[in-house]
Amino acid sequence: MLANLVYTRPLSDDPDGGPTSGEAPGGVQRPANETRLPRIEDGPVQGPPKPLTPAQRPLLNLLLFVATVATTSLFVSPVYSVCLMAILTAHEFGHYLAARYHRVPASLPYFIPAPFLFGTMGAVIRMSPLIPNRRALFDIGAAGPLAGVVLAIPITFVGVMLSERVPQDPDMPGILLGDPLLFKFFERLVFGAGEEGMVLMLHDVGFAGWVGLFVTALNLIPIGQLDGGHVAYAVFGRHSVRVAWVAFASLLAFSIANGAQYALLLVLLFLTGIRHRPTLRDSLPIGIARVRAAIVLLVVFLICFIPIPVVMPG
Repeated sequence: MLANLVYTRPLSDDPDGGPTSGEAPGGVQRPANETRLPRIEDGPVQGPPKPLTPAQRPLLNLLLFVATVATTSLFVSPVYSVCLMAILTAHEFGHYLAARYHRVPASLPYFIPAPFLFGTMGAVIRMSPLIPNRRALFDIGAAGPLAGVVLAIPITFVGVMLSERVPQDPDMPGILLGDPLLFKFFERLVFGAGEEGMVLMLHDVGFAGWVGLFVTALNLIPIGQLDGGHVAYAVFGRHSVRVAWVAFASLLAFSIANGAQYALLLVLLFLTGIRHRPTLRDSLPIGIARVRAAIVLLVVFLICFIPIPVVMPG
């Protein structure tokens, strides 16, 4: 269940949209002191690459939004739908508004309805792959999870308050869910220390908060085109590929040891790519304020991540 950014096809394989300054057409290395002059056979002089503009389909956006409201309402409840859609919408518009601020073409969010469990597979926006610099990349990647978690935290707290502790019954309908650290903190704050044989029967608002935290944590994994991948590249530049592979290997090892619960996510991440695409101006530093914001996002990931999302009885 992802709510990440989707890139459209790049203009060329080179991150700057063309051959490097020291290479002539055909792969012949040009002397360093040679000035590159336009030639007739080269065609018209090309300027900087123009950003790709994703097609805007507002009617489709609206229809998918309504369909997702319907599936989340039918498969859980209208209250759950309102809370979860608020979190997802805040998340996606965080990305969208940050992209607009940095003049990176982006589409409105496409919500993904699903006829099972959560009632949705999240949402995506389409965005030009030509990001001007690492500052813009950081802002776009970070804005989504920060906006989403601002709503997810109070919704989760209210949901825990509306829930109740009951004796665990193997025949009890429903599924057992793993607890992120933030959930455990709220439960202890509301109900006190846990008792043996007792479980928290989640209210629908609490379930929406749990899903919101789960989505936030998944998107903050520092791999590829996930939000965490954007943030990691903005902070570490091309060295972020090492962070991505360490994160991938760690999640793979953890998944193998715990019932392969993240197997589908790992396959999707591998297929979409572990390495992040460079920006048009990687040399521009992001500044200390964004580094501090990255630390905040790391804390958000740690308190929202659910090591074992679904707990099997026994």
